[in-house]
Amino acid sequence: MSGPIRVIVHPPSPSGGRRVRVDGEILGLAHDVVDVAEFLRRAGLEIDPADVAEVPWIDWRGVGPEHWGPEAGG
Repeated sequence: MSGPIRVIVHPPSPSGGRRVRVDGEILGLAHDVVDVAEFLRRAGLEIDPADVAEVPWIDWRGVGPEHWGPEAGG
């Protein structure tokens, strides 16, 4: 693989969970950092779930890693 890995965690969906992409490929819908770590492991990127929120190569879109459910209305 050439160039830096690009991981995007999209904003929470209306029904909860966040889409995770690696280099443009959707890996699945994560409901917490453990899910993100598992998707990345399956893609060949070993990362401890405790480190997911801190790594600079994950782009958290909309909100940070502490938000997984649908956004509150209002």
